[in-house]
Amino acid sequence: MKLSTSNILGVIPARFNSTRLSGKPLKLIGDKTMIEHVYLRANKVLENLVVATDDSRIYDKVKEFNGNVILTDIDHLNGTSRCLEAFEKWSLEINKSFNYIINIQGDEPLLHSDHLNKLIGCFEDKEANFATVALKIDSNNKMLKEKVCLVKDIHDYALYFSRNKIPFIRNHKEENINNQQTFFQHVGIYGYSIEALKKFCSLPSSSLENAEKLEQLRWLENGGKIKVGITNFPSYPVDTLEDLVGIRKKIDENHNL
Repeated sequence: MKLSTSNILGVIPARFNSTRLSGKPLKLIGDKTMIEHVYLRANKVLENLVVATDDSRIYDKVKEFNGNVILTDIDHLNGTSRCLEAFEKWSLEINKSFNYIINIQGDEPLLHSDHLNKLIGCFEDKEANFATVALKIDSNNKMLKEKVCLVKDIHDYALYFSRNKIPFIRNHKEENINNQQTFFQHVGIYGYSIEALKKFCSLPSSSLENAEKLEQLRWLENGGKIKVGITNFPSYPVDTLEDLVGIRKKIDENHNL
C-alpha cells in the first residue's frame, strides 16, 4: 500500500558505466530490465519516484515503461550527489516540494517493501535527519561474508560501518557454544532530510570513508547521526555477472519474490 503522505521523493540513481558490470541497469532479468524491476518495487510504496541517470539509453528505457526519469550530470562521483541534483531538477519540473529524499540503489531488483517502510519509519524520530536499514542476522550466517556490517547503539543510531564483520568476537570458542551476539548487515538504502542531503554533499571525503570505501562514514566522522531501521528481509544487490546470474535464477524459480 502506498504512503498517504507525499513529502518524500524516491530517487533511483542509475549510471551505465558500472566498473564491474557495464550497462547494469539495462541487464534483463526475466522479461524486464533491472531498472524496471527496481522502479516497480519502489513504486509499490512511494507515490513520488524518479530515476536519475546520465545515460540516454537508460532514460529512454524508463520512458518506455512509463516511469519518471531525469537526466543528470555525467561527472558525479557517487549516487548521493546525483540524488541531490535529481531532487533539485525534479522539484522544479513538477513544481512540488519535499521534506525527505530516499536514495534507492538501482541494482536492487529484489528490493522489498519492508526496506522502504522501515527506512521511512526512522523519521518518526524527530531528531533523525539521515537514515538507513540493516538486516538482523546471526554470526554463522553466510551472508555476513563480503558484506557491509554495522554496529548501533541502544537507540538504533549507527556507531560504525565496516566491510569486516563487526563487532569482533574475541572468544570464538565461547561464541560457537553460546551464540548470543547480534550482527547487522547493512542494506544500502538511505533517507535524508533535504538539509542533511545538502550538507552531506558539501562535505569533503573523510579518512574513514576513504579507508573503508563507504561514503556514509563521512557523515559519522563529521559528527552526524544515522538512524537505523531493522528489517527481516535480506537484500540482493547485483555487483557482478555472477550476482546477475544468481538473481535471474532466483526470480525464475520463485515468481512470488
